[in-house]
Amino acid sequence: MIVIVDYGVGNIKAIFNIYRHLNIDVLIAKKPEQLEKANKIILAGVGAFDDSMSRLNDSGMREILDQKVLINHVPVLGICVGMQMMACSSEEGKEKGLCWFDNSKVMKINEHKLISKPKLPHMGWNNVKPIQQHSIFNQIDKSMGFYFLHSYRFFCDQQYYLGTTHYGTEFPSAVRKNNIFGLQFHPEKSHSNGIKIFKNFSNLQRC
Repeated sequence: MIVIVDYGVGNIKAIFNIYRHLNIDVLIAKKPEQLEKANKIILAGVGAFDDSMSRLNDSGMREILDQKVLINHVPVLGICVGMQMMACSSEEGKEKGLCWFDNSKVMKINEHKLISKPKLPHMGWNNVKPIQQHSIFNQIDKSMGFYFLHSYRFFCDQQYYLGTTHYGTEFPSAVRKNNIFGLQFHPEKSHSNGIKIFKNFSNLQRC
């Protein structure tokens, strides 16, 4: 069962509808007990880091989420701010992140290295260059790329890079640490490539 964490932030319905269209069992979890059913978890997010972390912490699902991911090793996919929440901290705010990646933080994209205007946010289609071979990228059309909308970027040890994107500078747009996956782009807005990402994630085995 794919379980989408609903803590009041993120394109929950769009992701839910994609899985329904794929005839894959999916549930939107608003309560901790609903997360118990998960053999895959999606943590989506939009907006500000502090607001997202506060909402997650207040939802009552933080403890069971940590248990499922860190102890039971259930695969989890963080999307956009959902990925950024997996860091230990963010320049955008003061709240502590989930800290699922070692030496990780979220930093604002350096505007001085950007030529085109408007410089921020990074909005629209861009390419993702795979750094590691992984089934989550199976059958992806590299020329199409993915849809981005963000002003802050994820930073972690390079050993966790799955894919990178260039916008002013190279940054990790897809990361993985064992069962924990993060995507800076929005697969739910990335047409056929995004649908393939969600399908590939559903087919993952326990890491």
